[in-house]
Amino acid sequence: MTVNVAVPQQAQAEVVRNLQLLNTQIAEANTRIADTVGQGGPNFIQNAILGPLKDKRFATINRIETAIGRNAPKPNLNAEGLSPCKLNQDGGASAQQPTNVTVRQAGQNAAGTGSAPTVNCPAVQVNVAIPAQAAAEVQSNLRLLQTQITEANTRIADTVGQGGANFIQNAILGPLKDKRFATINRIETAIGRNAPKPNLNAEGLSPCKLNENGGGAQPAPNAGNGGNAGNGGNAGNGGNAGNGGNGAGNAPGAGLGVLANSCDNSRLQPHDGFQKGNRCVSTEFGEVGSARNNPSLLITGAPRQVGVNQPFTLKVSTRNLIRDRFLAAGQGGYYVESSILQGGLVRGHFHTACRLLANTDEAPQADPVPAFFVATEDKRGGAAPDTVTIQVPGLPAAGTAQCASWAGDGSHRIPMMERANQTPAFDAVRIQVG
Repeated sequence: MTVNVAVPQQAQAEVVRNLQLLNTQIAEANTRIADTVGQGGPNFIQNAILGPLKDKRFATINRIETAIGRNAPKPNLNAEGLSPCKLNQDGGASAQQPTNVTVRQAGQNAAGTGSAPTVNCPAVQVNVAIPAQAAAEVQSNLRLLQTQITEANTRIADTVGQGGANFIQNAILGPLKDKRFATINRIETAIGRNAPKPNLNAEGLSPCKLNENGGGAQPAPNAGNGGNAGNGGNAGNGGNAGNGGNGAGNAPGAGLGVLANSCDNSRLQPHDGFQKGNRCVSTEFGEVGSARNNPSLLITGAPRQVGVNQPFTLKVSTRNLIRDRFLAAGQGGYYVESSILQGGLVRGHFHTACRLLANTDEAPQADPVPAFFVATEDKRGGAAPDTVTIQVPGLPAAGTAQCASWAGDGSHRIPMMERANQTPAFDAVRIQVG
């Protein structure tokens, strides 16, 4: 059997170990044939040695395919065709399984033949004079455009081959387009507070393409002449824009001591779409609906008490939640997509989890994996309330369990609400176990 694809560096040890196992299986079969000559009748070798060897080889080749497929397109190594073995009559030597593989190094494309692709985004030219009051905000957003490109390139390199044929488009280029559109819009808005609002062509400059086999660094976005609006002076008639004001009061959260509204100055690594902490998430929140269209959730049915390992059901009702969007967190879909409404409603799913509480006098630790967890994305839901039945296979120990359900958008964040005093879309119940 030949592994005729480049093996991701992360899978090399597992692939080589399974290739070596194929040789071990052959050697063990030969030893058993020699030790049992004449035993068991005419079909003994086929039934007791070659048959089980075929099953072992099939499983081993499948494991090789799976190991490669975690970080690259899953290959078809023809496990079905390569699993059966025949006999060499008169003691002919068994062919040895080669164990050498071509390794795809970090930063290479899936085939291991060149560099991973990089994004190619159109340059954003701010070709109007920028009011002095907006200069800092414009420059910050121009730097953010470059940061977004860098983050996208890093994510492409870190996830080569993952998630299928459309992974880069759906998980990287699509969200990047949305981020760029929002950022260019913010530049237009910042300028427009103290001068005529320009049209920088956000729609046309947001989409990015790929440079195959890597590509040179793109020039940083250009802030034009960097001067103040007007003919050599500040916007307005000889004074600052806004009749003597500096315009800063129009920025969201101005005067409230906002710590940050981007990852520009964060010392943490960029979040890469996988479930990792100590990262900075640069994905825009996205769209928030009106209060009457915000999602809500209620657990409408749950037992008060169950036995240890006794199956039970929970009934969960959602309203204003289209349950059709779920980017797999294990494939890099965590916190990567801005929320985009459909008919004013959130597109997403809901989670349900049950955990056993050590006590009920203090908040539990957040990190333990729950005893039960499931995500519900059933292509149903909408403005009208409906109910979903969740099957819980049982909880493993006696005590007090907390079972909770909460809505998530496509990237697993609890959906935003119009007002701060609205209850988010979650609910929880206590169940005695044992």
